Amino acid sequence: MIKTDILIIGAGPTGLFTVFEAGLLKLKCHLIDALPQPGGQCSEIYPKKPIYDIPGFPEILAGDLTRNLLEQGKQFEPGFTLGERAETIDKLEDGTFIVTTNKGTKHHAPVIAIAGGLGSFEPRKPGLDNLDIYEDNGLEYFIKDPEVYRDKRVVISGGGDSALDWSIFLADVASEVTLIHRRNEFRGALDSVEKVGELKDLGKINLITPAEVTELHGNGKIEALTVNKDGEDFQLETDHFIPLFGLSPKLGPIADWGLEIEKNAIKVDNSLNYQTNIPGIFAIGDVNTYPEKLKLILCGFHEATLMCQAAYRIINPGKKYVLKYTTVSGIDGFDGTRKEAPKAVVQSIQ
Repeated sequence: MIKTDILIIGAGPTGLFTVFEAGLLKLKCHLIDALPQPGGQCSEIYPKKPIYDIPGFPEILAGDLTRNLLEQGKQFEPGFTLGERAETIDKLEDGTFIVTTNKGTKHHAPVIAIAGGLGSFEPRKPGLDNLDIYEDNGLEYFIKDPEVYRDKRVVISGGGDSALDWSIFLADVASEVTLIHRRNEFRGALDSVEKVGELKDLGKINLITPAEVTELHGNGKIEALTVNKDGEDFQLETDHFIPLFGLSPKLGPIADWGLEIEKNAIKVDNSLNYQTNIPGIFAIGDVNTYPEKLKLILCGFHEATLMCQAAYRIINPGKKYVLKYTTVSGIDGFDGTRKEAPKAVVQSIQ
């Protein structure tokens, strides 16, 4: 059983910033995310795309924003349950909650903050027969541990940043990397497209375009693929097939938790603190809805800040929190570190 003060469901930017705001209040956080790494869409879909509306950053890459948020919150030692989806919730007699993931990991907390963005992201799967036979048997939609592909033959299918970036990374890990895309043009960052071209010329990536994988073959495990290029089929032997066609957001099992839902979003009370119709459960960021809602990262940061104040009152009933600016109070991390502004030196002028 993992115990924490605030259980955050969703490790995107809003969930990650919640760690910092909760830490200022001496509240511990643990995050659950179905993706294999923190960052949500910023990490999985567009890590190299610039964002222009983050205060203080005229321009910042989505992947860099994720790294900065992790760095900002690390002194508060958050815990992570990654690659697992929050499945069920049980409310105990004392008002606290137990959330269990699809893999059976249990989490206990007095406050739940749902920061799941547009929902739990599920991979867009190719329209091929017998997918279920090969899933986790050579067919993977996420790369959790690159070492799995050490000295293996790998086929990646897709034309976006994920397909390009993983092809580049695995070129130095796998014995053979093949990238297949149904078009000659790619939608990823220019430097990634150029790098793939360089690795192709060096013989480190096999590039097959325009082409599509049309069949999977193997005896309980992926052994070969049928590829259609220019209307002609051929077989390609491989150990792993990784289709990276993006992610499809779904509210998922959270929709069955008894929360008030409106148009695939969770209704909250924005006049106070973004609490849902269930006391102790809050929804912040793109996953919530209220009058005049804007689905912006900076709005999620604001919602997280007010939610943490409400969480403090739930966890510390009757105790008043006095707000102090970090420039005055400094920051004491749970890891023993302290950040503070330099003290003024008092001295006279002779």
